[in-house]
Amino acid sequence: MKSSLKTGLEAKRAITVDEERCIGFMGKEGMVYATPRMVSDVEYTCRDFLLAHLDPGEDSVGAHVSIDHLAATPLGLQVTIEAKVTEIDRRKVVFSFSVKDPVEEVGRGKHVRFVVETAKTRERLAAKRAKAGL
Repeated sequence: MKSSLKTGLEAKRAITVDEERCIGFMGKEGMVYATPRMVSDVEYTCRDFLLAHLDPGEDSVGAHVSIDHLAATPLGLQVTIEAKVTEIDRRKVVFSFSVKDPVEEVGRGKHVRFVVETAKTRERLAAKRAKAGL
């Protein structure tokens, strides 16, 4: 990790809620931002932010997400994800986040990521696949 990573830094991303991000079981008129897609969008916002603060050969993996999905965002609206680094403990990076559409806050929570060395991670995964017989 680079020394540029510090608590208090913030990341922001705007995303349009398209059909792929929506639930579909209530018909076209009931298509709203799905919670699992919100989680994914938050994770990628935080990961992409971290990449600028990591050394070559490093990446990060998600370890925990705590989310309150507060309100529905209809298909076609834009959401803004704002994430803030609240804690750094060795390779653990904790974010607080908020997700807002043009009308209101629709999500908030906490996300924990761990910085990993990609080569070591691949080695561990290969060993696990071998142990599982894959």
